[in-house]
Amino acid sequence: MATAIETQSKPKRALLVLLAAFIVPVILARLALDFSWFEQAATNKGELLQPVENVQPLLADQTPKWRVMYIVPATCNSECENAIYAMQQVWLALGKESDRAQPAVFLSAASDPKAMAILHEYQHINAVSLTREQMQALTESQLNGHLFLVDTQGSAMLRYPLYNLRQDAVMGSRDVLADLRKLLKLSRIG
Repeated sequence: MATAIETQSKPKRALLVLLAAFIVPVILARLALDFSWFEQAATNKGELLQPVENVQPLLADQTPKWRVMYIVPATCNSECENAIYAMQQVWLALGKESDRAQPAVFLSAASDPKAMAILHEYQHINAVSLTREQMQALTESQLNGHLFLVDTQGSAMLRYPLYNLRQDAVMGSRDVLADLRKLLKLSRIG
C-alpha cells in the first residue's frame, strides 16, 4: 500500500517531467542559435554579397534581365578567358530559359584587346562599355575578380570565384547555373 508522501510526489514528478519535455528543447534550441552550434541553412552555391552592389546605373539602357556578369581586367589572363567561357556555357545550359537571362561583361578602353577577340567568338555575351572612372569604381568593389549574378533591378547579389583551369571553370559554372535556375524559377520578372 502506497504512503501519502509517495502519492503526492507522483503527480509532482509527472508534472516536472512534462514541463521538462517542453522547456528543455526550447532552451537547447536557443543555446544552439546563440552559440552557432549549427551552420545556418543556405541553398545558394555562390557567396552572398552583403550589402548587394547596385550596378543599375551602368545598365540603364539595357533590357531588364537576369545577368551573369564579369569585369574584364586590363590584362586578360587564363582566369579571364575561362570566366568568359563559363558565362557562355551557363547561358547555353539554360536552354528555353535563356531568353530571360544574359551573359554580360563590363569593359572599358583600358580592357585587354585579347578579351575583345574572345568576346567576338561568343555572340550572346553583351559587352557594356564603361568610362575609365566607372571601371575604376568597379575594380575597387567587391565584384572585381569574380563572376557575379545581377537581378533584373540591377543588384549584384551573388559572386563566384574564377579558375585558372578550363575544367575547374566548367565545374564552377555549375554552381552559377544552379543558382540562376533557382532564381529564374522563383522569379516572374525578367
